[in-house]
Amino acid sequence: MGYKGKVVLAYSGGLDTSVAILWLKEQGYDVVTMTADVGQAVDLAATKEKALKTGACNAYVMDLREEFVENFVWPSLKANAMYQGTYPLNSALSRPLISKYLAWVAEVEGAVAVAHGCTGKGQDQVRIEVCTNALNPDLACIAPVRDWQFTREAEIDFAAEHGIEVSLTKQSPYSIDENMWGRSIECGVLEDPWNEPPSDAFKLTVDPWKAPDEMETIEITFEKGIPVALNGKTMGGIELILALNKVAGAHGVGRIDMIEDRLVGFKSREVYECPAAITLLQAHKALETLTLSKDLLTTKKELETKYAELAYVGYWFSPLKEALDVFFDHTQKCVSGIVRVRLFKGQAVVVGMKSASSIYKHNLATYSEGDAFDHKAAVGFIKIWGLPIKTWRQAHPVENVPSSPNLKVVGEE
Repeated sequence: MGYKGKVVLAYSGGLDTSVAILWLKEQGYDVVTMTADVGQAVDLAATKEKALKTGACNAYVMDLREEFVENFVWPSLKANAMYQGTYPLNSALSRPLISKYLAWVAEVEGAVAVAHGCTGKGQDQVRIEVCTNALNPDLACIAPVRDWQFTREAEIDFAAEHGIEVSLTKQSPYSIDENMWGRSIECGVLEDPWNEPPSDAFKLTVDPWKAPDEMETIEITFEKGIPVALNGKTMGGIELILALNKVAGAHGVGRIDMIEDRLVGFKSREVYECPAAITLLQAHKALETLTLSKDLLTTKKELETKYAELAYVGYWFSPLKEALDVFFDHTQKCVSGIVRVRLFKGQAVVVGMKSASSIYKHNLATYSEGDAFDHKAAVGFIKIWGLPIKTWRQAHPVENVPSSPNLKVVGEE
């Protein structure tokens, strides 16, 4: 087979991308790998060495953690982005970042294509290809596993035949994707929704029933919608997220088990563990109720759903998503304050909050001494508020209302 040029492969060091290196070489490509460090638990130096040993002609390992947090995680937090109200998009958020650097490495290396290890039924194939083509429409996108149509068992056998070391086994066939915003777990016994996810599927969280019997209360400080301190200690984004993963995970917080509607048309059972993400989202949503107006909260909630969908389906670089970022940034100007969160047996519950930008006023809300609410104004307000309905019903009375209801009053003989 003739030489086709260079291809840049998004490389994790796992089963799919490891066998992809050999497949691409067999098709006539020189393979350059690009590994993005987004906070996953992996030996990056060993990953680079493995890529070269497996047959890559060059291997990039790039520390993208800071960019991931600042340009992907924090914008999604401002938007309270959770696909179908449940999934905090930990894997989905990393794909446009990976695509950005696939396109960059392709330009540096003079590559004709990029490649990934996604299957033909996953979301990531869509996200990576749509995002990459948004950044460089001239790049071809190759999906060896999808085109090869190998089962995981066949991939394991192929890897063994070619001396490729992989941690996946037929006895424990979990497919893992991880970054600092969370961990996705698929395959194996998890494919049957009747099966409870086994304890060995989780790494960031303890079983809630084995979590400490003592509750722990933490304080998270936000500035303009972004968390900046934990328990009074100022932290950068990476440090804060990792610290929260540890403390919230120790209490079993952040496990998600859902039936997810995939972009490619079918339902899938998905299991995630996202201790920092769930804790921060709970705290951020609560602080917004204290600092944002009713109409802004209502409109923002509607747009949050759209934002999460755009991230999920690979439309991160779309004009609509860019416009929504401007809206959400504007809403966060006054979302500053401190939120107290109680961690206990798998739950993160907001138990207190305060903000200099609070529009909650105690003298208006209290029923005790110091009540400043104008009660006399309520009479006129009710008359004006109810006038449209009253006017309508004067012309169109409610039907089927008994004029003399035959009702027995409790206590009457």
